[in-house]
Order: sequence, then structure tokens, then C-alpha cells
Amino acid sequence: MLNMSPPKKNNKVYRFNEDLSLSSSRNVRLVEKKHEQIVKGACRIFFKKGYHPTTIRMIANACGMSMGQLYHYISSKDDVLYLVHKHMQKIWREHLKNSAIEKIEDPLQKLIEALRHTLEFMVENKQLFQFIYTESKYLDKKHLRVVLDMDYNNVIGFWRGLLKEVNKQRSVKDDLDFLASLIAYLPVFLALRGWTLRDKPMSKSVDSLLQFILRGLGLVRAPIF
Repeated sequence: MLNMSPPKKNNKVYRFNEDLSLSSSRNVRLVEKKHEQIVKGACRIFFKKGYHPTTIRMIANACGMSMGQLYHYISSKDDVLYLVHKHMQKIWREHLKNSAIEKIEDPLQKLIEALRHTLEFMVENKQLFQFIYTESKYLDKKHLRVVLDMDYNNVIGFWRGLLKEVNKQRSVKDDLDFLASLIAYLPVFLALRGWTLRDKPMSKSVDSLLQFILRGLGLVRAPIF
């Protein structure tokens, strides 16, 4: 567990767990609402200026808080970048939930739809992923360790779980943990390298990458659509 304590003048202590849960003496929903406010304000500055040139005062102004209010919920700029990672995973899982993939009973079809909706999510939030992949190098070791663990548990873990279900019906060759890591990485191509496809319909690019991933897993041979 990573202790992100605010300045000594503030007697509230917030601790963030790798599983995205939050424990504190305050109302959890209120704290989460404030964190979302901080992330949205910070991202408006981060996307324009980058992480390193952005100051805490800029973040406070962007999210409509005083410096004292901001330090009530974070203790450093690294905390904010951690919250951006947490926010990304939260809205991705909400996107999947809204797509109703949990109602799909066939494991392979569930994997296909999860991939499709994730690829679409990458396109819709490309600025967020470009920022995360280029600016996370500024995290200190403590925050980076927590972010990597969070990614392993919540992103790679999600794909690993789907692959295990598929593996019960079809033989998925190779190590499932490796394949889950690969699946977690490949969709980011659309956010990081999508500029090379600017003259092509994005829907076609999504379909092509989805076919590529499924064929690479050995799950399909002929086009699925």
C-alpha cells in the first residue's frame, strides 16, 4: 500500500491501494468526486503543456481549487499522475460495462467484443493514452511501482481472465500471462501510431487490428465479419 500523505498542516491521511480501492475517514464518494475533479482539470493542462512543465498551482487553478484545498486530496504532482492512471482504468471498465459484454455467454465472443470496445475506447481517448505513455516516465519509483501493479492486476488481469475462459473451450497456445500482456499493449497502437492512418476510416483500422490480434492468438482463421 502506498501512503500519499498531505502536508502536516492537514490531519487527513488518504491511502491508495493497488486494487483501486480508497480508504479514509471521510466520505469515499466525496473523495472520489474531488479526485475526478482534479484529474479533469489537470488533464486540460497536461495535454497542452505536458507533465513536467505543469505546476501544482496550474492544476489547482484548472480544477477550481485553492492550493490548500488541492493539498487536502493530494500531496504531490506524482499523486495526480497516479490518479490519471486510475481514472483511465475506471472509465475503460465503465465503457466495457456499458457495452454489456458481461451478458455474452460464449467466452470467445465475449473476448472479441471486449477487444472491439477497447479498441474503440482507445480511439475516443487517444490524448489520454498518448499522455500516459509519454509522461509516466516522470513518476518516482514508489508511484511507478503502484501504477505497474495496478496495471498488472486490473488490465492484464482482465484479459488473463477472459483468455482462461476461452482456454476451457479452445486450446490457447503459449503462456496466458504473456498473451494477456500482449493484448493489453496492442490496442494502444491506435492511440500512439494512429496518425499514420489518418487517411483511412478508423472503423476499418479497428476491424483490421481486431482480426490481427485474434489470428495471432490462433483463435480465428477466416475473417469474423
